[in-house]
Amino acid sequence: MTDESKTPLLDTVTVPADIRDFTTDQLCQLADELRTELVDAVSVTGGHLGAGLGVVELTVALHHVFNTPDDRLIWDVGHQSYPHKILTGRRDRIRTLRQGGGLYGFTKRSESEFDPFGAAHSSTSISAGLGMAVARDLAGKSNNVISVIGDGAMTAGMAYEAMNNAGSMPNRLIVILNDNDMSIAPNVGALKAYLSRLISSQSYRGLRHLAKEVAQHLPEPVERTARLAEEYARGFVTGGTLFEELGFYYVGPIDGHNIEHLLPVLRNVRDSEEPGPVLVHVVTHKGHGYPPAESSDDKYHGVSKFDVVTGTQVKAKSNAPSYTKVFAESLIKEAERDDKIVAVTAAMPSGTGLNLFQDRFPERCFDVGIAEQHAVTFSAGLATEGYKPFAAIYSTFLQRAYDQIVHDVAIQSLPVRFAIDRAGLVGADGQTHAGSYDVTYLSCLPGFIVMAAADEAELVHMVATAVEIDDRPSAFRYPRGEGVGVEMPERGEALAIGRGRIISEGTKIALLSFGGRLHECSTAAEELAARGLSTTVADARFAKPLDEDLIRRLAREHEVLITIEEGSVGGFGSHVLQFLSSDGLLDQGVKVRSMTLPDFFVNHDSPAKQYEAAALTASNIVTTALTALGLDQVVETPARA
Repeated sequence: MTDESKTPLLDTVTVPADIRDFTTDQLCQLADELRTELVDAVSVTGGHLGAGLGVVELTVALHHVFNTPDDRLIWDVGHQSYPHKILTGRRDRIRTLRQGGGLYGFTKRSESEFDPFGAAHSSTSISAGLGMAVARDLAGKSNNVISVIGDGAMTAGMAYEAMNNAGSMPNRLIVILNDNDMSIAPNVGALKAYLSRLISSQSYRGLRHLAKEVAQHLPEPVERTARLAEEYARGFVTGGTLFEELGFYYVGPIDGHNIEHLLPVLRNVRDSEEPGPVLVHVVTHKGHGYPPAESSDDKYHGVSKFDVVTGTQVKAKSNAPSYTKVFAESLIKEAERDDKIVAVTAAMPSGTGLNLFQDRFPERCFDVGIAEQHAVTFSAGLATEGYKPFAAIYSTFLQRAYDQIVHDVAIQSLPVRFAIDRAGLVGADGQTHAGSYDVTYLSCLPGFIVMAAADEAELVHMVATAVEIDDRPSAFRYPRGEGVGVEMPERGEALAIGRGRIISEGTKIALLSFGGRLHECSTAAEELAARGLSTTVADARFAKPLDEDLIRRLAREHEVLITIEEGSVGGFGSHVLQFLSSDGLLDQGVKVRSMTLPDFFVNHDSPAKQYEAAALTASNIVTTALTALGLDQVVETPARA
């Protein structure tokens, strides 16, 4: 006897066209079943659950009302895209989410025609949508463009830049503001839903247009009074003043979990022929419909595998602390001794560990929202007044603030300390979250000090080092996840600037590591030694300034010199080669090889498999050394899991 399906209606849906003729009752049932499927799937894969739970009804309503994929539906960030993936032909693969070779955890153009724009970072949807709307009008087409953006993503300047641009243009663009946290609007209900439905209707907008035409023929004081009265009335019932001032026709707020409220408003907006952008303000609740998520502080934003009934997450146990926690605890210890230390995060207090710092020093910790550009220049301002700001920002998010790093920090030689989390390849979050480029884009800046921690103890020392650097900017990077299990110092000690360290001595091959591949280098050295090839392992610690004395020694005393880093071409290895070239050391016959991340975007997978794909394992290091010596015919040692 087969078990009865928990999702009988969802089982009949493959693509959005299948739900276009559904009744409202069927759509409500579909939403319930979709939520059930979402919880069950993410319990198997882990991932971003809370945001998806909050937009189930909205997702159903959008795909019912709009003719996707011809109508372009753009999800900002993509945390909330799992229900969208289930409804758009990917349900049969949803339990491969974030797994190697499976579905990506965010929207991805190459994955589906229903993903018109790839995303994983915030605040891009309105800009992309406006571009699509203009392209549509240039081509003489009539499809809709819908950009969904959360209230958190609205804190980024780029969203306002896009709205400012869109508000000045005649192109039709629909923006759905998914307000799930900040409570920027009054309570929603039946009356509000009625007013939103009325205000979004053709009849209202037609009458409004007629009234505007009539008013233009009235004496100027009368016209002004009439216009202000209408705007005041709409503002009174909708609260849309800000968006109206930016040039948007504002509708809302409406209950994002009530399909009966959503459908007529979305239909009215779809059928409107009025030019210009429209913003529909939808209020939702992150984690909605799943009690463990609703009762959680983070609403199950990002979860590991979990038990569906209890919500209990299954997390791998480790004896080693996470790098993120080591950073936070080290900074707290330094801040206890130095009241000039302050911490800055851009909407990632728990992700960067600064929630711990905030608990200890609430008055010295600043969450500036999704605003990396502002975070950097804000930190620069703090530095001008003698404070010691630590800007804790993921590597990929810091990319958004590069001009501010150059113009506001580096050129002025301000001692902002950048704590760069998520260095190197990061696993399930894939290409969009891999810290591949920060060494390259920071090390080219004059005066910048760039460090990378090889293990968790080194991170403690680098925090202490950054505290002492008071005349120029500095950065230290560290990987995601747990450390390697080394003995931890009670207190960090400031490192000598631009000085590396020798881990083990050899005579034939030198492995010069920068960052988190040091353990792999030590393993490779053991394998090379077993082949009779004496190998030195060194930890550079600094990409800028380089330890020139160390590099000279390694180049002069070894037949082969290999640099290894978890970053792109143009980073540490490039700087070493530049120095070797300018110092004439390449003229002496040393064989130099640089091992970097490859010149392609590494797909999401486990970190171990990603580094295999990137050819940065101990086995790859051994092969590189043997090849440099002309011994490449030797059988390659199998890669370690």
